[in-house]
Amino acid sequence: MSLRINDDAPNFTAFTTQGKINFHDWIGDSWAIIFSHPKDFTPVCTTELGYVAKLVPEFTKRNCKVIGLSIDPVGNHAEWAKDIEETQGYAVNFPMIGDTDLAVAKLYNMLPAAEAGTSEGRTAATNATVRSVFIIGPDKKIKLMMTYPMTTGRNFDEILRVLDSMQLTSKHKVATPVNWKNGEDVIIVPSVSDSDAKGMFPTGWTAPKPYLRITKQPR
Repeated sequence: MSLRINDDAPNFTAFTTQGKINFHDWIGDSWAIIFSHPKDFTPVCTTELGYVAKLVPEFTKRNCKVIGLSIDPVGNHAEWAKDIEETQGYAVNFPMIGDTDLAVAKLYNMLPAAEAGTSEGRTAATNATVRSVFIIGPDKKIKLMMTYPMTTGRNFDEILRVLDSMQLTSKHKVATPVNWKNGEDVIIVPSVSDSDAKGMFPTGWTAPKPYLRITKQPR
């Protein structure tokens, strides 16, 4: 199944370290991030899970839930969590899906639908494509997809930055420029006429080109 930005996020039921969930029900009216791992007790993922645990208060401020996934049983996740806390200094404080039947990985196009078998006997190398991040909106649509190689740790500060941008631009008719950070100037979208923009952006804007109108970030 091919997935694209603005597609409905596939729903599923799964067992996690915090009990059985229906994914859409679990999201509720929040934003959500699901990020996947090829196998438990892998080094790069260990560092990522610890850092996400550190960032959970920041995601919570933004009404965003976080859930992990690994192609190993939930019981293994609990043992791995001890290593994560010991080495990274943060306890895993969000649910982790045990995708032992590969169902969620296939549903989210991280493994081929025809892939046979279960987690038993699989290695990180055979699950190498299960290294994705999806941001999902309260409307249950996919807002972002990113897939990383196993040897490159994911930049969750960047994911937090993108979340800030998407939440801002979902409320205001603006876009965020290159390397934008929360609080910096934004761009008025082309679909807004100059006459309408005067009412929407009373502080005004600068326009080095007619199509490039830069204004203060709306509150």
